[in-house]
Amino acid sequence: MIVCITEKPSVAKDIASILGANIRRDGYFEGNGYKVTWTFGHLCTLKEPQDYTERWKQWSLGALPMIPPKFGIKLIQDKGIEKQFKTIESLINEADSIINCGDAGQEGELIQRWVMQKAECKKTVKRLWISSLTDESISEGFKHLRPQSDFDSLYYAGLSRAIGDWILGMNATRLYTLMYSQNRSVLSIGRVQTPTLALIVARQKEIDNFKPEDYWEIRTIYRDVTFNSTKGKYKTEEEADFAIAAIKDLPFEIVSYATKKGKEAPPRLFDLTSLQVECDKRYGYSADMTLRLIQSLYEKKFTTYPRVDTTYLSEDIYSRVPGILHALVPYSKFTDRLQGKKLSKSKKVFDNSKVTDHHAIIPTNVPPASYLSLEEKRVYDLVARRFIAVFYPDCEFNQTTVLAKAGEMEFKATGKQIVSEGWRELYKSSQGDNTDSSDNIMPIFAEGESGVHTPSSVKKTTQPPKYYTEGTLLRAMETAGKLVDDEELREAMKENGIGRPSTRAAIIETLFKRKYIIKEKKNLKATAAGIALIDTIKVDLLKSAKLTGLWENKLRKIESKEYDAAQFISELKAQISDIVINVLSDNSGNKIVIAEDIKKDQIESDKPKRKPAIKKLEQIVCPICGKGHIIKGKTAYGCSEYQNGCTFRVSFDEYSETMTPAQLNKRINLKYKKND
Repeated sequence: MIVCITEKPSVAKDIASILGANIRRDGYFEGNGYKVTWTFGHLCTLKEPQDYTERWKQWSLGALPMIPPKFGIKLIQDKGIEKQFKTIESLINEADSIINCGDAGQEGELIQRWVMQKAECKKTVKRLWISSLTDESISEGFKHLRPQSDFDSLYYAGLSRAIGDWILGMNATRLYTLMYSQNRSVLSIGRVQTPTLALIVARQKEIDNFKPEDYWEIRTIYRDVTFNSTKGKYKTEEEADFAIAAIKDLPFEIVSYATKKGKEAPPRLFDLTSLQVECDKRYGYSADMTLRLIQSLYEKKFTTYPRVDTTYLSEDIYSRVPGILHALVPYSKFTDRLQGKKLSKSKKVFDNSKVTDHHAIIPTNVPPASYLSLEEKRVYDLVARRFIAVFYPDCEFNQTTVLAKAGEMEFKATGKQIVSEGWRELYKSSQGDNTDSSDNIMPIFAEGESGVHTPSSVKKTTQPPKYYTEGTLLRAMETAGKLVDDEELREAMKENGIGRPSTRAAIIETLFKRKYIIKEKKNLKATAAGIALIDTIKVDLLKSAKLTGLWENKLRKIESKEYDAAQFISELKAQISDIVINVLSDNSGNKIVIAEDIKKDQIESDKPKRKPAIKKLEQIVCPICGKGHIIKGKTAYGCSEYQNGCTFRVSFDEYSETMTPAQLNKRINLKYKKND
């Protein structure tokens, strides 16, 4: 008997139908030699600090950093989850082999592996790896099952991410809460959450500190065309008026007139981030809402796997394109024009080197249903039109540039005339379309011609940067805070982005939940608490988008087998130890107020005091007796005078055995006050 484990009941039902397991049982389907069961997303989670030792139940500076000798998992406390896990555990014990049918991504791999580990699965495990939930895709996937070991690096990357978030989040949150929180309220620190908040705070400070300045520009009208001066800005109106007086009676002469043919290629296919950006721009949908909508379309078989960060298709998809286009019945007006033609196979669309686990988001060969909600229809429409557009010809236009002068002042005017709409035709009737396809048709000018013109000055005011919207924030997270418009450059920078496409929406929602940010219309603004938190954090590692992006890059390299997971965790342990030391040495006294409270009896407070570090354990004087020095035992640090009655002892649960002598000395000097 073969047991299949899926991530959701709805997926289990689809797979069971394909396999012929049509008998419904309590917690699974059965039939034809298969039993198909499911999780509800995460059934397991990493253990909490108090699960490792009673010492970590209390929030105490003396217990930091908390680094378990070995990380463990536990079932999430929920009766429904516990019941379903017992079903899965029982089925695994009865099975001859297992098929992991979890979502084909890093998080899906982690969910399934943890459940099988908790159930102590010793059976052979195969992996179903598919990019859509159509019957055809599922059937094809079962014909090409792969050994689960093929995806070990994917699991190690997910596990490293989870452990990394635990180490930093658990320790930094307790550290900053105990050091800087007023009224013992939680200051939540996260690996991606905090640098994302830092981006918002930095932008808000730019806006708050911005001082608008007036300036004037000169333009002139000749033959009903507006020409702009290339000189730039004038600081005062008087300067602009003086310049106008010098040229107003002079003839306006055309220096050059040039028209160049140009082409604009179709936009790239959607990855999750670009889809979220587009939905925010067109419809004001939050990142989380867009993710839920495209996930729903995926589960209803209308679109492919959504949690992707590539805008490319693998080359084997090319043969399936005609079938997908044929299924796009509501768009037959556009797809009919592609019938009988050789479809483009551009490297901007089909490139195996740019596709790892999954390809870009595209429609499936299942025609869209009429019962979809308005919001789902809008998202599907974006995906469908973008998919059709990549097989349409480029938009062709003529770009006209006219250079002129009046006296010594030079002017310029440009115009764009669409010659052939190409792919833009798909968007002329698209609801909510905001593409700029307006023509600015110019008359024909002759070089050397001249005539009367009408110059004038225009007063303008410098503008502050714009607040982040969810769309622009997602782009900033994707490029680690850098402003990048070029699609190819942005694609290259994804390796160092902060967060993953599948988690960025949740990060933004967490910032709302923690009351660190608010939304006014579409603008994201940091609250006083969010600003205060970022101002308090002096450690760059915790709030730098660039550094967090480099961290994310290592996780990606773990996934591609270019970096060692154990090394990543080891580096992180050392970093959190350094962070604890640095923060404990800060006596600034800044306090932050957050609404969310933790229980007062959970916290013990230590008042740190800074002392210089030394290199060897033998040089660390015992803070109790003052005679002996520190020694390292099997389970704790102690005093060399223990045989003479010194009681100093600190377990490795409290002070990690991985500490360097310098770090240990700092901790001891911070905690124990010497009586001189």
